Amino acid sequence: MTIRRAAAKDMPRIQELLWQVELVHHAIRPDLFKNGGRKYTDEELAAILADDTRPVLAAVDENDRLLGYAFCMLEECRGSNIMNDRKTLYIDDLCVDETLRGQHIGRALFEAVKAYARARGCRDLTLNVWTGNEAARRFYESCGFKPRKTCMDYAL
Repeated sequence: MTIRRAAAKDMPRIQELLWQVELVHHAIRPDLFKNGGRKYTDEELAAILADDTRPVLAAVDENDRLLGYAFCMLEECRGSNIMNDRKTLYIDDLCVDETLRGQHIGRALFEAVKAYARARGCRDLTLNVWTGNEAARRFYESCGFKPRKTCMDYAL
């Protein structure tokens, strides 16, 4: 397995995996996530893949078939009145094909994300996990993530 930046040739496979993520989110929060929704159009995905502030890392096999991905965003806080200056890499989405889970692909992606962030002077990694996605929460905790804050909602 190799980890590299995702490219336009990966878009069909990325869209397949985004669909898997969408199904998980819809099952957890059908009040928020549409059934059959699509996170990105092909045009939006192409723009993300070309944006160096939004790197997408791809885990690929020996045939260069995408096994999983990590969508990331570089974020900086400078000159805030209340927050310390910092550079962070936010993991927007990390997915391994559901048929390939348990083979340490997610862990390899996470290690590549860490190395990417360190090489760019980031102070930390951040991400969000939906309540109810216990498998993802356990995975991130096993990687050393700790809760920073809790986002709550109140349905009217």
